[in-house]
Amino acid sequence: MRAKLLLLIFVCTAAALIFPSIPGSDSLKSVFRLTDEPHEVIVRGMSGSALTINISFGDKEVEQLISELKAPYPLLLLDMDWADRFPEIVQMIKKRNIPTGLLGHEGLEYEQNIPLLIKQLEKYEELFGSKPLWFRTSDEFFPQSLRNALWDTEVNALGSTVQWSTGEPPPVLEGEILSIPHFREERITLANLNRLNETRQYKSLEDVLFNMSIKTKKIPE
Repeated sequence: MRAKLLLLIFVCTAAALIFPSIPGSDSLKSVFRLTDEPHEVIVRGMSGSALTINISFGDKEVEQLISELKAPYPLLLLDMDWADRFPEIVQMIKKRNIPTGLLGHEGLEYEQNIPLLIKQLEKYEELFGSKPLWFRTSDEFFPQSLRNALWDTEVNALGSTVQWSTGEPPPVLEGEILSIPHFREERITLANLNRLNETRQYKSLEDVLFNMSIKTKKIPE
């Protein structure tokens, strides 16, 4: 009996040491800096397709969109002003365990206003219980001061490979990170999203990034 107990303790200890190092959504909660330098923005992986949806507007449309999402789920980048107005949708997202990140304002708004970023990070942590792994500006412009602040706060700057909302779905690019808008002035329809979904098989963002390696875009200082 004692030998079996010792064996069980050994197995549990080994599992605790080994499994946190395996890439995946749970282990990523403690892994933050995915780039080597603060002037790099993640724009592409090397395997598969990942879908990301930027949300800063809408209620019923967003509820319907979220209710129709299927695993592997896209990453939802959420504007904190929007999230504050629709806490019931935030609860819906949390209940379905859909991955989220922080969607900011246009990049220029942060150039002389890093406290805006800090305020948004604090709001995200208040809503979700931890700081986000991912941050994207609404226009995917990341000024140097913003990139430095993200590096200091251990949050990853996430761009995209392709931005799309209308027209013919774009051709598939291996390792692509697709960005889909749901803004007041531009938002994808469910019909267009379904058309896009028919053209490719999705993986989670983590699988696209960690299957092999990631590509970043260096932005001049």
